[in-house]
Amino acid sequence: MSKKSLSLMPGTNLGKWTIGLIVVMPILFLIGTSLSDTLYESVSAGGTILKDIAARPALALTMLAGMATGVAGLITGLVSIIKHKDHSLLVYLATVVGGLLTLYLIAEIAFPH
Repeated sequence: MSKKSLSLMPGTNLGKWTIGLIVVMPILFLIGTSLSDTLYESVSAGGTILKDIAARPALALTMLAGMATGVAGLITGLVSIIKHKDHSLLVYLATVVGGLLTLYLIAEIAFPH
């Protein structure tokens, strides 16, 4: 039985993409939040995603891009861990963050408020 070592940095390109996607995700969320506080302060939210894109396109598309990068980070992280055997701490952490975002999105769809 061989002993697997856990490194900090990823050893594969897919692992590096995973970390990059998860780093970009909160940046997009911060940009979207700043847009809602400045550019779209007086514009009310739409009832659906399509209405919100029509009313506040920069805000809605920035937040949707942030969510898409989080889900993409989860997928690339899982592929990197399972298929390419990338055993690095940052890839595991990035995959967990992407998984938590995905669980949040599923809960929002299943239990709207």
